[in-house]
Amino acid sequence: MTSSDPAPARRRLVLVRHAKAEAWGEDDHARLLTEKGRADASEAGRWLAESGFVPDRALVSSATRARETWSLMSEAAGWELAPVIEPALFAASPDTVLDLLREAPADARSVMVVGHNPTIAYLAQLLDDGGGDAAASAAMVGGYPPCAMTVFDVVDAWTDLEFASASLRAFRAGRS
Repeated sequence: MTSSDPAPARRRLVLVRHAKAEAWGEDDHARLLTEKGRADASEAGRWLAESGFVPDRALVSSATRARETWSLMSEAAGWELAPVIEPALFAASPDTVLDLLREAPADARSVMVVGHNPTIAYLAQLLDDGGGDAAASAAMVGGYPPCAMTVFDVVDAWTDLEFASASLRAFRAGRS
């Protein structure tokens, strides 16, 4: 880039592991959030709102606990965005989630994914370019509990998103 080139547009990506869920349910897909999980999801939404994050696109697993996490986060944050409920996120690999992120509209400045571990934690580690917040990186690799989230800056277009191409800005561990 030359000095006359405009600064690259920054995009924001937030990866969220669903909040604490019951140990069992009708089936794994139908497990509900616990009381602590519901409180943590609301607190996470307020945290994101206080940081100024407003998603343009939200990809949410079709599992009940992920949809509940999104609902409570968005309500607490005051977002009115309708999420894209994505069944593929339930058992997705990091590569699958990366492919879904590459399909984000070009004009989306901020994208959120609400999914499951170990995929969300692995994807966060794989996206980290190593040039972001060192303390957040150390906290993230120390564990990814329910309702944990990673915040990244992304310079490239969503279609060009690759592993090791996002700059880690923040990590918030869930309380549960």
